[in-house]
Amino acid sequence: MRYEKGHRDATRARIIEIASRRLRRDGVEAVGIASLMAEAGLTHGGFYAHFASKEDLVRAALGDAMQRGQDRLGEAAAQDGLEGIIRYYLRPRHRDEPERGCAAASLAAEVARHPEATRSTLADPVEDRVALIAECLPAGDPAERRRRAIGIFASLMGTLQLARLAPDPALSDEILAGGAAAARALAGGAGQV
Repeated sequence: MRYEKGHRDATRARIIEIASRRLRRDGVEAVGIASLMAEAGLTHGGFYAHFASKEDLVRAALGDAMQRGQDRLGEAAAQDGLEGIIRYYLRPRHRDEPERGCAAASLAAEVARHPEATRSTLADPVEDRVALIAECLPAGDPAERRRRAIGIFASLMGTLQLARLAPDPALSDEILAGGAAAARALAGGAGQV
């Protein structure tokens, strides 16, 4: 059977999109190839026409998720600078829907046990987030701004992880608010969300 031009690329993109969402929601180990391909409307055997291994798919899905996340953070920064990034990243929806959120916050602990190439797919784009945050900080020494930007992103990511962990919704909301305040303090601001 012959397919239209671009069919293979579109199929691969669909698999990556589904995998990206499922990996962030369920974790790498919990996502099986057979169920993933079934969700994409494809057979298990068709997987190998697109990816050499599950690890290859994980790298593609992480790269896609991190790029989409960077794009959204860039939009938030363009609208309201660092405050936009903080509000976007620590919003309740981001906490409640990990499948639509930051792959680093959802998968860092698990991916840390994977091969270096996979870890780099998740870790390297963090540089882009740090650079974006540093651009939003008041003028000053570039090394100092970078140092604070690293602290701010680490604070945002840790806050999101801890808020997801909290079983009590009120405590989870308090964690989000506290993390936002900590990020602002690291930036040198004391504003409110």
